[in-house]
Amino acid sequence: MALQRGMTTGIFTRIRIFLEMIKFSHTVFALPFALTGAFLAARGLPSWPQLFWIVMAMVGARTAAMGLNRVIDAEIDAENPRTSGRAIPAGLIGRGAVLFFIVVSVLLMFYAAARLNPLCFKLAPVALIFLVLYSYCKRFTSLAHLVLGICLGAAPVGAWIAIRGDVGLPVILLGLAVLFWVAGFDILYALQDLEFDKQRGLHSIPVRLGVNGSLWTARGCHLLMVALLASVAVLLELGAFFTAGLVAAIIMILYEHWLLRDGDLARLDAAFFNMNGYVSVTIAAATLIDLLAGKGGA
Repeated sequence: MALQRGMTTGIFTRIRIFLEMIKFSHTVFALPFALTGAFLAARGLPSWPQLFWIVMAMVGARTAAMGLNRVIDAEIDAENPRTSGRAIPAGLIGRGAVLFFIVVSVLLMFYAAARLNPLCFKLAPVALIFLVLYSYCKRFTSLAHLVLGICLGAAPVGAWIAIRGDVGLPVILLGLAVLFWVAGFDILYALQDLEFDKQRGLHSIPVRLGVNGSLWTARGCHLLMVALLASVAVLLELGAFFTAGLVAAIIMILYEHWLLRDGDLARLDAAFFNMNGYVSVTIAAATLIDLLAGKGGA
C-alpha cells in the first residue's frame, strides 16, 4: 500500500510540475477567443457537446504546444538566467515524462477534433505543424511572434469550423485580429530577453528593432487588432454590447502600452498577464451577451 501511495503521489507531483511548467492557467489567453469564434458561428450558444469538445481541442493543442516548446528550448532555457529555473533545466521533471504528456495532449486534440467534424480532424495535423514550427522559429527568423499569432489565431477559426463546417470572411478577420493581438504582446514579452537573445544569436523583433522599435511595432499590431475586430462587428452586424466590450478592450490595451511606455519591464507582469487575460475574456463575454440580447429582441 505504501508503495502504491508513493507511486500515485509521484504521478500527481509530475502532473502538477508539468502544469506549472506550461503555465496551464494562461490558457485564458486563447480559449476565450476560441469561444468567441464558436459564439459567432452559432449566433449564440452552441450545443454543450460542441462547447465541450472545442474546449478539449483547445486545451490539448495549447498543452502540447507549451510542452513542445519547453522540450525543444531546454538547452536555451538552461543558459538564460530568466528561464534556468524552469522544470526541465532545473531537473524537476524529465524529458521522457514531458514527452508522455505531450503525446497525451496531441491525442486529446485529435480525438476532440474528430468528435467535432471531419474538416476539423483533417486540419488538426496542419495545426500541429505550426505548433512545432513556432519553437524553432527564433533560431532563424525574427517573425516568430507572427507564427505564435498564427497558432493562437487558429483557435477561433477552428471553433467556427467546428460549428459550421466551413470558413467565412468574418472568422478569418477574427483570426487575424487574434494573430496581431498575440504578436503584439509577444513582442513586448520578448523585450525581457533582448540582451540574452543578442548574445545567443537568437532572432526576435526586439533584437532586430531594439526597444523603441519593438514598442512601436507592438502598438501597430494592436491597432490592426482593433480595426479587424471592428470589421467583424460590421460584417456580422453586432450591436452595442459588442461595441462596449471592444471599447473596454481598447482601454485595457492602451493601459498595457502605457505601463510599458518607456520600456520599463518592471511592470511587464501586469501588462502581459493581467491585461491580455482581461482583453480576451471581455471580448468573448461581450460577443455572447450581444448575440443573446439580439435574439431576445428579435
